Amino acid sequence: MKNAGHNPKHNGRTTIPRSRDVVASGDSALARSGRPANGDSLRILWYSNAPFVPTGYGTQTAQAVTRLVKEGHEVAIHAMYGLEGVSSNWNGIKMYPRGMAPYSDDVVVAHGMDWSNGNPELPSLLMTLFDVWPLKSKSLEMVANIASWVPIDHAPCPADVVEWCARPNVKPIAMSRFGEQMLNDADVECFYVPHGIESVFNPDVKFVNGDKQFTGRALMGDVPDDKFVVMMNAANKGASPSRKSFAENLLAFGIFAQDKPDALLYLHTEKDGAMGGVNLIHLLHACGIREDQYKIVDQYAYRTGFPQQALASMYAAADVLLSASMGEGFGLAVIEAQACGTRVIVSDFTAQPELVGSGWAVEVQPFWDNAQRSWFCTPQVGSIVDALRHAYDAPRGVDQVAVDFAQAYNADRVWDAHWKPVMKELSAWCLASSFLS
Repeated sequence: MKNAGHNPKHNGRTTIPRSRDVVASGDSALARSGRPANGDSLRILWYSNAPFVPTGYGTQTAQAVTRLVKEGHEVAIHAMYGLEGVSSNWNGIKMYPRGMAPYSDDVVVAHGMDWSNGNPELPSLLMTLFDVWPLKSKSLEMVANIASWVPIDHAPCPADVVEWCARPNVKPIAMSRFGEQMLNDADVECFYVPHGIESVFNPDVKFVNGDKQFTGRALMGDVPDDKFVVMMNAANKGASPSRKSFAENLLAFGIFAQDKPDALLYLHTEKDGAMGGVNLIHLLHACGIREDQYKIVDQYAYRTGFPQQALASMYAAADVLLSASMGEGFGLAVIEAQACGTRVIVSDFTAQPELVGSGWAVEVQPFWDNAQRSWFCTPQVGSIVDALRHAYDAPRGVDQVAVDFAQAYNADRVWDAHWKPVMKELSAWCLASSFLS
């Protein structure tokens, strides 16, 4: 385990094979709200989760398309997850529904042509925000300009990801310095734009519903103030083994809590495997964690979406965020929690250690992912236990080092420092091009 506190430039190292070490280095009034002074406006189809979906991709879609529109670009969303059946709109922005294919690439070209034809005088761009390895449709080869904001959570970069990002009609955008390095190692040039967080994530956030104000611990299920709260916020889905390493994290908490009667685990996730993930009730029992040692988010509220103020209040109420996983393209919860003054525990692999301003990066061991033909890494249980003990002994309350570190990922700062120059280059690349080559 490495103490990553007070070290914004912390670099993760692993013993897995790699070529080089990783170095942290509708048309509507809103959708037509103006033109950039430099004439760089584009007609953009944003291809990702719907902006109201409570996922990292959903929140980043909401952030990005809102700011793209304000900059004068004409934007529509192809909601490959979160919208079915008919076209709709979100805050005045046209939304196309998903298709029949698992990742909706059966209709994306048709949606793109429809959107592009609405104003053929503008250059067109397809922007993707999700894994690129599922993009198998041959029709995508005909799209003239594609920008892919791509997560990379393996080392080395999987062959399918390299093949996509190296296409002449694709400009990849890495969302972490780790991803940038993996693409560079594969001789693929890319941009770098990290995920951003809104200013609601801060230590002083208050959640008000009607005429009542709720503390973060009340939202967790009336957790007493004298409890040491370990929070997990991770999507519980996908085949076993879980990428979020629920088994390792929960087993570590069970060991840690044996002699800590004031320790409590708060799980902000789906609990019983309904999304194809782990049955956490069974796992908690197998890890020796008693019913009085954990709380689980209200499932109805979780599935319908928490207000950001509520989530931020819970981050601020936790003593540490436990988020050690097998690999992360970014790791939004890690930045959100630190912005609220909470230390974090992550794995020393992929993007995770570069996101730690105050906290711990735990040791890992290689795990071969045969599907991607590349390496994941599982966090070591003993190292997680050690990190939990360090967190328990650390001063309680707001960690200002974490808060200050997270400010670099403020959504407005990310837009000004990263998105603006990238969009300028993409606009020049797309100049006078039609949607199809």
